[in-house]
Amino acid sequence: MFRTREDDALQEVGTGLGLPAAALAHDQIALSPTKPPLRTAPGWRERLSRRLSALDLAPDLGRGIGSLRWLRGVGTFIGLSSAAIAFWPDFAPLEAAPPARLSEAERDELRSQTIAPLALGADTGHRMGATALVRPLAAAPERPRLELVATLAAGDSFERMLRRSGVGAGDAQRIVALIGGAMPLSQIEPGTQVDIVLGRRTIAGNPRPLEELRFRARFDLELAVARSDDRALALSREAIRVDDTPLRIRGKIGSSLYRSARAAGAPASAVQAYLKALGEQVDVTSDLSADDTFDIILSHRRAATGERQAGQLLYAGIERGDKPRVQLMRWGTEGRFFEASGVGEQRSGLVAPVPGPMSSRFGMRRHPILGYKRMHAGVDFRARSGTPIVAVTDGQVIGAGRMGGCGQAVRLRHGGGTDTRYCHMSRIAVSRGQSVKRGQVIGYVGSTGLSTGPHLHYEMYRGGRAIDPASVRFVTRAQLTGAELARFRETLAKLKTVEPGAALAAMEPTASERAAEAPLREIDRLAAPKPAEAR
Repeated sequence: MFRTREDDALQEVGTGLGLPAAALAHDQIALSPTKPPLRTAPGWRERLSRRLSALDLAPDLGRGIGSLRWLRGVGTFIGLSSAAIAFWPDFAPLEAAPPARLSEAERDELRSQTIAPLALGADTGHRMGATALVRPLAAAPERPRLELVATLAAGDSFERMLRRSGVGAGDAQRIVALIGGAMPLSQIEPGTQVDIVLGRRTIAGNPRPLEELRFRARFDLELAVARSDDRALALSREAIRVDDTPLRIRGKIGSSLYRSARAAGAPASAVQAYLKALGEQVDVTSDLSADDTFDIILSHRRAATGERQAGQLLYAGIERGDKPRVQLMRWGTEGRFFEASGVGEQRSGLVAPVPGPMSSRFGMRRHPILGYKRMHAGVDFRARSGTPIVAVTDGQVIGAGRMGGCGQAVRLRHGGGTDTRYCHMSRIAVSRGQSVKRGQVIGYVGSTGLSTGPHLHYEMYRGGRAIDPASVRFVTRAQLTGAELARFRETLAKLKTVEPGAALAAMEPTASERAAEAPLREIDRLAAPKPAEAR
């Protein structure tokens, strides 16, 4: 029988009215008439399972500590642990099978497969662990000579490099003295590789004697140190023939000047220098077309041994059809580029004499110390004490020392009636009458004079009147004249005669180089017979 909530409600209502409660049979509420399942008697497995589940042999030992249920669980734990320990395997060593008895033929066959040296009959040549038959040698034989390559690292000395390579102290000092007499050791560039040959030791434990040392000291020089007949170290110089023909690269600009120059074989550093020099004359983004021709000339060196070395940019040119050509050549000790007419590149002066932000501008302001408004005839730059102060452009020192409220100051006179003054210095680095260059250090930031803290007060005067330094930008252009201009034009004309790609051709060997490369005949290898000694 099944009862529902509606049945319970009807029973309560009927009970309250004195009527019997209504009841529904199972077949009246079932969806489809089905027969109740047959129940069979439980088997012995089911009865055993019910009894074992009722025993509760493994209760939670964290609950009901001290109760009978908890003690029964402790007993189960101890019993299972004892059974596990009882069945634990033994730690006795395993006994291997006795070795098989081998005949002499079988032993020789195994020996041929296991002994390392091929000279003793081994077939594989594999190394194996030493056995009781191996006897240690009293002294291992050494190689008669060692050939190795050492590299001079940055910040390392030539002598330390030799000592690390195994050269003895005496030989290393002698080698350094010989090479130092041929060229300054400081001119040997880091990364230079040195071929070293060490001979056999004369006494056990002593360093090996040097047999030969050879390295490329310069692009045009190779130095070698070797033993002479009297076993003394001697230096030999081998000059390498070098051709200094400049490398000229020409081509169409195309879609990109940089990409076209790189595709033509110009180094990235040379292309960057070319664009920088060219940018002073034309706008490379709008004034050039795809049909224009670029012209680049680099300093270039090629050795007879095959090495090549590209240098700095010498000439930068652009051919633009009917428009005037751009021709720039490097000239002078400063490396400036000059036009074909002898006019140098335009250079702008520095806006800020110190690397710091501007803290006060030009104009009227309340003085921080005097307390009243007055004209601030310059600009202030915030900087730490001791920061170097540089000249904004070329000029001459017309004053250096104490200058009233400016404290220690330097005044420079430039072209066009323009002067600049740098105040509140902690130390002055120039003297009166000295000529200075753009970017040269003239002093250091301080707080001397009427100053509340370290900073630079920078003033500019034109015709004796103070002007705003932030509104002025210096521009300088050098001009060649006289004999220097004639030499410049002569060098430019000679440089433009270089053919494009001529420096990339292989150098023609000389007669002596051809003789050195010729194969030696076997009959020439025989030593000439020595003359018979007089009796």
